[in-house]
Amino acid sequence: MGKAMKFTSDDKKAVEAEVMKIYKESSPALENLFEWAYINHVAWSLVVVFLGLILWLSVALVNAENQRNALMTKQCADPIFKGELDKKCLRNVQSREHWWQHLSYALSNTSPQK
Repeated sequence: MGKAMKFTSDDKKAVEAEVMKIYKESSPALENLFEWAYINHVAWSLVVVFLGLILWLSVALVNAENQRNALMTKQCADPIFKGELDKKCLRNVQSREHWWQHLSYALSNTSPQK
């Protein structure tokens, strides 16, 4: 039979030191573990800002198209003063059934009707 290899205490300490060195190198660096990348924050912040801007412009476009359609169909004529507009009616009128109808009409018809 083969002889069993005997390790001295110095050999054991050297092997143990090598294993611990490998273990320490594989663990995450605690000083960089919770580091933030600000580039992604800027990009996502810009996305949120632009989506908010698109939403705000869409609401404004829907309101403008609602009033334009009410004026074109004469839904807000003043009943007392002929030829004048009822501005309270113009603020509250719903000239189409749904808001998306105003948006789709406004986006698809960019030039005035002839």
